Amino acid sequence: MSSDRKSPTMSDVARKAGVSAMTVSRALKADSVISPETRSAILTAAEELGYIFHATASNLRSQKTDFVAVTIPSINNANFADTVAGLSEILSGRNMQTLLGYTNYDMDVEEQLIEQLLRRNPQAIVVTGGRHTPRARRLLENARIPVVETWDVPDQPIGHYVGFSNADAVRAMVDHFVSVGYKRIAFIGGDQGRDTRGSDRRRGFVAAMKAHGHDDIRLIAAGAPPISMREGADAMARLLQEYPDTKVVICVSDLSAFGALTECQRRGIVVPDQIAIGGFGNYEISGVCVPSLTTIDAHSREIGRRTGSLILDLLNGASGSMQVNIEPGLIIRQSSL
Repeated sequence: MSSDRKSPTMSDVARKAGVSAMTVSRALKADSVISPETRSAILTAAEELGYIFHATASNLRSQKTDFVAVTIPSINNANFADTVAGLSEILSGRNMQTLLGYTNYDMDVEEQLIEQLLRRNPQAIVVTGGRHTPRARRLLENARIPVVETWDVPDQPIGHYVGFSNADAVRAMVDHFVSVGYKRIAFIGGDQGRDTRGSDRRRGFVAAMKAHGHDDIRLIAAGAPPISMREGADAMARLLQEYPDTKVVICVSDLSAFGALTECQRRGIVVPDQIAIGGFGNYEISGVCVPSLTTIDAHSREIGRRTGSLILDLLNGASGSMQVNIEPGLIIRQSSL
């Protein structure tokens, strides 16, 4: 067989349909003024020629796409994976899919992804977090589709949100530890501005310690997100060197908390008798490690499900700004008394 055969072009479709190439191009836009007869002729010509319309062609008949765009900061984070899974569960009932964009905790990358995703004409867009570059915010404000911010309670919501206050969630953990008699409490992580939710957790820790009249200086950096178990262990080693009298350490995530736990075990430090440990996220590892980790359950899958339901309501004509507040739960396990 010859490999010289060329794929059909838009001009080929235009000639076969008896229209101009400009008309074919306009027909690719769902909001263009093209008569149903002309649009049908273009689709028929394309099908006969085997021409593939990119991006929006498969949606010309309905003038709707079948996907929701989603940006997430990490593709190997179980919490965000659960959120996407919950979202997909709800959307799949309407034969809609998710199109993911990976930001790597970088707001400039998020800005580029938002622009690229919006070019594909999604029915809605879901973004992680409530802080964005000024241009990303303008793009979202002008998108004319439902915009849902998740995993946060934005100071100035762009449209709708499904989330919680990361600062308040950590305050609740500090309040618990103080209520059972702990004073010398430290925090690992949240030192990188790229992870705005981690920074909020660190800020919540500082605010809670000050409110209780306790020392808030035990802050240990863990590096750029996502923080690994190895980085959590390294941070714990620095904490034990700088503040050896620490009685509790709260970590920005369960992975860093597990790393801190293993560092204690390497050093023969008994958890929780000598030092208590708390994490964030209720990852699977936090419930199966020994001792199991006290943590905060952000209900990540429920965030996705509630986001999906909100989007369907909006696409069905619901109006007004919808704000869904998720209540994180404090789970007390073996790593704390």
